[in-house]
Amino acid sequence: MAHNSDTDLTELPGWADYLAKLRQSEDLRELLEDPDDRAQLQDFYELLVKSFTAGFFSAVSDPDYPDFVPSVNTVHNTVGVNPDFIYGYTRVNGEGTYRLSGKRGDGLFVMFDFIAGGMGVMDELGPSMGTLDLDDLELGPDGEFDVLLSPERPSGYNGQWRQLRPETRTINVRQASYDWGASREPRIAIERVDIPLEHRPAGPVDTARRLERLMEYPLRYAGFALKHMKNQRDRGLYNQLEYDDWAGRGGVAGQYYYQGLFDLGEDEALILETDLPETVRYWNIQLTDRLWNSVSWLNHQSSLNGGQAVLDGDGRFRAVISIRDPGVPNWLDPAGRGRGFLMLRWNEASSGPPPALRVVPFDRVRQELPADTPSVSFEDRQEQLRARRRSVQFRRRW
Repeated sequence: MAHNSDTDLTELPGWADYLAKLRQSEDLRELLEDPDDRAQLQDFYELLVKSFTAGFFSAVSDPDYPDFVPSVNTVHNTVGVNPDFIYGYTRVNGEGTYRLSGKRGDGLFVMFDFIAGGMGVMDELGPSMGTLDLDDLELGPDGEFDVLLSPERPSGYNGQWRQLRPETRTINVRQASYDWGASREPRIAIERVDIPLEHRPAGPVDTARRLERLMEYPLRYAGFALKHMKNQRDRGLYNQLEYDDWAGRGGVAGQYYYQGLFDLGEDEALILETDLPETVRYWNIQLTDRLWNSVSWLNHQSSLNGGQAVLDGDGRFRAVISIRDPGVPNWLDPAGRGRGFLMLRWNEASSGPPPALRVVPFDRVRQELPADTPSVSFEDRQEQLRARRRSVQFRRRW
């Protein structure tokens, strides 16, 4: 794709042209709750920088030379990243043939989502083309897997094969774990096998195209986050939850999502209460800030999953969202923020029980919970947080 004539080279963008594209993202400030709030503006500018820096990974992704790169993590904690997942992203050409190989590890699950589009710099949004769960494959004695992906099974091929629909443009992988840092991490490689490996440097026109898309990316990516949060505010979803389906928009097809805003004062608490499905493979609840950045799960108990949560004697799950520590196991810490967003997921569940929310005075939390709810002292909480912090770092996040 290289263009070497003097005419082509003189028409390539200059630095000022790139910065002009990047500057367009400032128009998103009108989507903020208060565009004139100088403190919130700093959070907004940080979101733009996060979008830009995280975007470079996908900007250089090549469908002929695929590689699962990080998209969101503890640093790039945007668009409500799930603390229980380690994410990977790669571009592919759905008309090609790819080999997935490696070892499953012993986490909760490893799932690949095939999408006719994506959230990357070079992508447009598109629907899910299906998923591949490693547990549906024949695995070796140490969790080894080797599977071919292509539009049609190659003639004479007897190994494991899954169809890759021609519309597919990206593959996302989610590595889920309840017990962070304790399980063996998956080992995953992807390669395109229907074309030869050969040296192919990017030409200046291709580089310019990627840089232009990268400079435009904060407008699109941060805009996706801010429009979602504005939609929540416009719908008045304060201290209440509604069902949503995120398939094709970064979520997993067939998963129950419940989401809404929380709005609390220093002397208030929000109690969430729900039944559990009769069967469920995975579930969690988590908090984000007003710009849809996940509250740091490295430094705060801002999320709980089905392995971390403490169920009550009646089998129900109850959690407390409050600025101050209520001294109960299932405290969801918003890191000093009285306003934000919460989401609960039921994955591969027999049903999707809708959670209930109610605001109570902070000093009445104990009376509103079952009498046998355990107490968590300051010392206990410190020990939990330090253990949590270690477990997050033990995982391979990038």
